[in-house]
Amino acid sequence: MLIGRKEESSILLNAINSDESQFIAVYGRRRVGKTYLIKQTFNETFAFQHTGLARGTMREQLAEFQESLKRYGKKNVNRLLSWQDAFHQLEALLESQSDEKKIVFIDEMPWLDTPQSKFVSALEHFWNGWANMRHDIILVICGSATSWIVNKIINDYGGLHNRLTVQIHLKPFSLSECEQYCQFKELQFSRRDIAEAYMIMGGIPYYWSFLKKEKSLAQNIDVIFFKDMAPLKTEYNALYASLFRNASSHLAIVNALSSKVSGLTRIDILKHTKLSDNTAFSKTLEELEQSGFIRKYNQYGKKERGTIYQLMDNYSLFYNQYIKSNVNNDECFWSNSLQSRLYTTWVGLAFERLCLQHIAQMKRALGISGVLSNAFSWQTTATEEHDGAQIDLLIDRADNVINLCEMKFSGDDFVIDKSCDGSFRRKSSVFKQVTNSKKTIRLTLVTTYGLRKNQYSGCVTDIIVLDDLFV
Repeated sequence: MLIGRKEESSILLNAINSDESQFIAVYGRRRVGKTYLIKQTFNETFAFQHTGLARGTMREQLAEFQESLKRYGKKNVNRLLSWQDAFHQLEALLESQSDEKKIVFIDEMPWLDTPQSKFVSALEHFWNGWANMRHDIILVICGSATSWIVNKIINDYGGLHNRLTVQIHLKPFSLSECEQYCQFKELQFSRRDIAEAYMIMGGIPYYWSFLKKEKSLAQNIDVIFFKDMAPLKTEYNALYASLFRNASSHLAIVNALSSKVSGLTRIDILKHTKLSDNTAFSKTLEELEQSGFIRKYNQYGKKERGTIYQLMDNYSLFYNQYIKSNVNNDECFWSNSLQSRLYTTWVGLAFERLCLQHIAQMKRALGISGVLSNAFSWQTTATEEHDGAQIDLLIDRADNVINLCEMKFSGDDFVIDKSCDGSFRRKSSVFKQVTNSKKTIRLTLVTTYGLRKNQYSGCVTDIIVLDDLFV
């Protein structure tokens, strides 16, 4: 049963109807459902399938590849001594098969590329020198180490340059897809429950698979994250170790960003982590961005100098802020926190991040999906001329409008009081004064249920509610 993924599945199936061989790369964050998508779409009708061995040596990788060849019918396979030899044996296996289309699926391919193995050059020769000359080969490669797929295959400037016929960056579920998953699993969760679960787990299908319908959301979170032997209690280190060969620098950066949910500049990250400012540091940031853990964005009115790096992986944030800090090993930590200030603070910040992960839905709710626009943050420090102000999201539109977005989680219709009204108007005034923008400013409220009308509610021009994010 595939939830969502209709476009991705259709793209994969269309490859079967092509008159030429197809080279397909599917990549994305660990646990996002890449292997499941491929197996379900092709109904596991592979002419050959192999999975890389985590942290295996070249000898171990070749030995496992040899076993896969045997499993798919290759007889009398001598010990493989190189990847060139391994792909020649694969060619012989495929040539012996009579299927009209031969689907070759190599999962976790980055693990096969061990140091000095010459794996990529052998893959290049297999595709350019044999498979590409035919019309019946569908080569599907997959890997959680997104940076490897991007750098070694997609952006390769050698023999594999522009050789991919299809590339699919499989992203986490949206709120809508998580709702479909809950319906399929018969989870009786409200949209607020689903949103809160998303704030903790993101749209990672594997994490959602642990939810049980006989428990409330809070009880589920306790079981999944805080109980003794909880399945996701120790996922954090395994997650990064599985993606990066030396994950210590990646973890240091993620830990630093988890302490500042609005993000840090490159200089601030270096101060927090004590890492060296060099090419290796730049590569680590790039790998985290390519893998979807962090996002890089510029503040409004600034270019590269104003670049902010923000941790966007919900699980990593939740782990660093709450699981790691649960020093008393309270197995009901989350249930016991629901009425606390800790929960109130968390849900407010997490709702802002949820909105940032659904900007496309916000634009649709505003009726501007077809309008060219860019999303920014903006902040300024206080001076003698103006107060300081921070805006976490503004949408700068080509139709001469800027939406200043205020994201407020509320258990009921949001109420703007005198203090809140003053804050909203001050931010708008300071923004106009500092940026000297001539565009129309529309104050946009993004909240859970709606806005209660009172003497102050007129300051809001547009309202986006949680339901809009489920579209």
